[in-house]
Amino acid sequence: VQLQASGGGLVQAGGSLRLSCEASGRTFSNYHVGWFRQPPGKERKFVAKIGSSGDSTYYVESVKGRFTISRDNAKNTVYLQMNSLKPEDTAIYYCAASPSPSLFASRFPYWGQGTLVTVSS
Repeated sequence: VQLQASGGGLVQAGGSLRLSCEASGRTFSNYHVGWFRQPPGKERKFVAKIGSSGDSTYYVESVKGRFTISRDNAKNTVYLQMNSLKPEDTAIYYCAASPSPSLFASRFPYWGQGTLVTVSS
């Protein structure tokens, strides 16, 4: 499956952005999807994930209550709505797909190219 992430940009602290991850190539509804982020000079870390049918979600503690992951399998797209953004949310955000649920980047075989989110203070 091929993934295309988009929606990043520059936003002030407290603002919102919605990231999209559009898939092509295989039956998207068979895949669990995760969002990961990599701040400048730091390692890539898990942010959120959603089950293949959209019935289950999970978030890293630091984004709970601010970020919402959702999916529209008819459009082969997963979204990450990010509200109340903070400067520490600045990172390249990647979407990834896996045939089985996981929180670990190494368990996701398919990756998008990343989209940069910059939150100014």
